[in-house]
Amino acid sequence: MDELTQMKCEACQAGAPPATEEERTAFLQDHPEWQVIEDDGVPQLKRVFTFPNFAEALAFTQRVGELAEAEDHHPAILTEWGKVTVLWWTHKIRGLHRNDLIAAAKTDALLS
Repeated sequence: MDELTQMKCEACQAGAPPATEEERTAFLQDHPEWQVIEDDGVPQLKRVFTFPNFAEALAFTQRVGELAEAEDHHPAILTEWGKVTVLWWTHKIRGLHRNDLIAAAKTDALLS
C-alpha cells in the first residue's frame, strides 16, 4: 500500500464509509508498527515513535503537525522525552476512514 503516501486526504462527512476490513488488514501488513486500538468504542490507529532525546521527538511532532495541516486531517499527538505517540481516527464517523490510513502511511514516511 505504498500508494497511500501518494494519495491526498479527502473531506469526510458524517456517514462516510469507514475503511474496509481489507484496507485495514493490508495497511497493517505494510505498516506493522501501527496497531488498531479502541477508545470508548472508537477504533483508532496508534503508533509510538521513539527518539534519542526530547529535541528530536519535538521536531518529529512539528513535522506531524505540518503533515496534518497539509492534509487537513488532525491526529492526537503526545510528545514526551524520547517518545511521540500518534493516534489517527476520523471524528465525524467515530472510526477509521481511508484518510487515517493515508495519514498514518505519510507519518511513517516522515522518518525517511
